[in-house]
Amino acid sequence: MTQLKKVVEPFGEVNVHPTAGGKTRVTATILMEPHKEGAQTGVALDGSGSMAALYGVGGEEPGFLASLFGAKKERLNEVTPVAQKVCAYLARKIDADGGTTCIYWAVGPHGSRIEVVGDLTADQAEKHVFGPPREFGTGTQLLPAVKYFVERFTDAPWGIYVFITDGELHDLEPVKEYSTQLARDVQAKKRNPLKFVLIGVGHQINEQQMEELDDLDTGTEVDLWDHKIAAEMRLLQEIFAEVVDKNARVSDHGRVLDPSGRVVKDYSDTGVPAFLDFDIPAGADYFTLDVNGSKIHQGLSDHAHVPPSELAR
Repeated sequence: MTQLKKVVEPFGEVNVHPTAGGKTRVTATILMEPHKEGAQTGVALDGSGSMAALYGVGGEEPGFLASLFGAKKERLNEVTPVAQKVCAYLARKIDADGGTTCIYWAVGPHGSRIEVVGDLTADQAEKHVFGPPREFGTGTQLLPAVKYFVERFTDAPWGIYVFITDGELHDLEPVKEYSTQLARDVQAKKRNPLKFVLIGVGHQINEQQMEELDDLDTGTEVDLWDHKIAAEMRLLQEIFAEVVDKNARVSDHGRVLDPSGRVVKDYSDTGVPAFLDFDIPAGADYFTLDVNGSKIHQGLSDHAHVPPSELAR
């Protein structure tokens, strides 16, 4: 399976599954905000030492000439704008209580502790400066933060928890093991559904580890993890690219076409779902969603030549 990086609106995620018989299976989600009664949300900020520069601290001092002429370069806090937007969005749009729980993770000895900021409303989050934690961690352990949200919101009907990081994890295997058991518990209905999203920030993101969690095979149909890169996100709704109600309908009519204009999936009778699943001829460069007078063309590889979409006016 290949998950595409170049995705056009209104799609959230597009996956291409090579199959036999001259066909390619495509699954795609359409971005929409989930409406889950009783939802709880959380945002966790990586507080490990590798994040120091992203909080605007550390780094090299200005040179002699820069100091002499007062040209000291301000270090930018790259975490705050991302955290403000994500936290405010979750609090305003998703959280049942109107407040998102914020913490730092990977702080203290071995990066094994968390530091609680508190529950912030959208207005509070938009004004809050998410500076560095009290004590940067000497390692990067994600599991304590995951457990914090899981255990605090055990009774929540649904939860979504976002982890902002540079992607450098030191406890990847324990997180995988815990996530696998958690997915099994969710499938067995021993606990309620939840979703974890890693958002990478900065210019030296270790995306490989993030992808390993995103692609984690738990032996169940429960997909716990997703990952995004902050600089590549078009809309904050992309946080929910994998959180799709397969029974939701986004339009009464529509169809999917191949590059030759042939219909490969017709939704005229059922309505267009938020989760699309269809086969298209192998080798096709793109597919077209023909809906409400618009023809939206989505490539089937990140290097495909795709004509511009034709939007209804």
